[in-house]
Amino acid sequence: MHYKPIVTVPYHHPVFTLLLGACLLFCTGPSWAQNGDPSPGPEQGARSDVPLRVGVAGLTHGHVGWVFGSAARGDVEITGIVEPDREVARKYCEQYKFPLSRVYDTFEQLFAAGIPEAVAAFGPIRDHRAVVAACAPRGIHVMVEKPLAMSLEDAREMAALARKHRIRLLTNYETTWYPTNHRAYELLKRDTTLGSVRKIVVRDGHRGPKKIGVPPEFLGWLTDPGQNGAGALTDFGCYGANLITWLMEGQRPRSVTALTAQLQPENNPRVDDEAIILLRYPEAVGIIQASWNWPIGRKDLVAYGLYGAVYADNRHDLRLRMARGYDGFDETTETLPERQAPLNDPFLYLKAVVRGELDPGPNDLSSLENNLVVMEILDAAMRSAAAGKTIELDPEPTN
Repeated sequence: MHYKPIVTVPYHHPVFTLLLGACLLFCTGPSWAQNGDPSPGPEQGARSDVPLRVGVAGLTHGHVGWVFGSAARGDVEITGIVEPDREVARKYCEQYKFPLSRVYDTFEQLFAAGIPEAVAAFGPIRDHRAVVAACAPRGIHVMVEKPLAMSLEDAREMAALARKHRIRLLTNYETTWYPTNHRAYELLKRDTTLGSVRKIVVRDGHRGPKKIGVPPEFLGWLTDPGQNGAGALTDFGCYGANLITWLMEGQRPRSVTALTAQLQPENNPRVDDEAIILLRYPEAVGIIQASWNWPIGRKDLVAYGLYGAVYADNRHDLRLRMARGYDGFDETTETLPERQAPLNDPFLYLKAVVRGELDPGPNDLSSLENNLVVMEILDAAMRSAAAGKTIELDPEPTN
């Protein structure tokens, strides 16, 4: 990912207006138009300090508080919400003091009230394709909650729409904003201390959605394979696939082997609640442990190089161990602060991308390219678990 401010002076500086005006008058056109990247959307000229106009698609995802929190801080303005379930709509409108009159049954109604710069999806994963189908032809950027899609077929259709209409299609993961993950990347990629990566282990999950008390409107589709694709395999397996793909610089695994189990049939009768996914690369392996059976919630990773290992234990705590002798090691620890805005928050990030201030590269954690590989991995993992065999991936992707 490359952070590219439009100008180098602060936005509140008086010189900013003059420089921006000069660029608009004399430049031959924005970089996206010259290099074929997605267009910046309906309101490219909007100032950075103006809230991003965001529509919301669905209210049933447990992470929906993110967008309301961003609105409360003034980072975004919610233009309207599409949520056909009036009881769900009433619940969240009352909780977040949002007018029920601005909750609509359809995208047509939402767009008739005013075209947003972007739409954020907080409904069932199955609905992501419909969100992109509604937004892309209108040039409206989209950010979905992880994973990108319910199926690889859906993901490829969404990608085709995004590319045809030149919009940004981003995927949000909580772990994208963990400073420890980015420090681990630096230690592995920009520092030769650890040596070449040989193994990456990512563990994510909790006790299970019912046990931790997720709202009924979330639980209903999270444990429905027709709306979520699978259970823990998709809910938490996507985190590991996303991070490993990133740490492997976008490289696709040669093969995927997966094992799934249902250890809480009373709580998750229709889906898996335990998944182990093995990824084989030419010179490394990846191990994803996605579970609704961890007694303690976790989102962590360990990456092993030739000479040591880095442990991103949680959002802020990191350990670096360098091998000494057979089983000895020297350990250093770091407690990391939050990353600088807009790299610390999904809606600040979305705003920067839409406004043309941030140009995410193909290996960015939120990028379409990374998340198409994620969907290849999840698709192969589901097929592997069902068939009880390793799935070899095609040498050339068809994304």
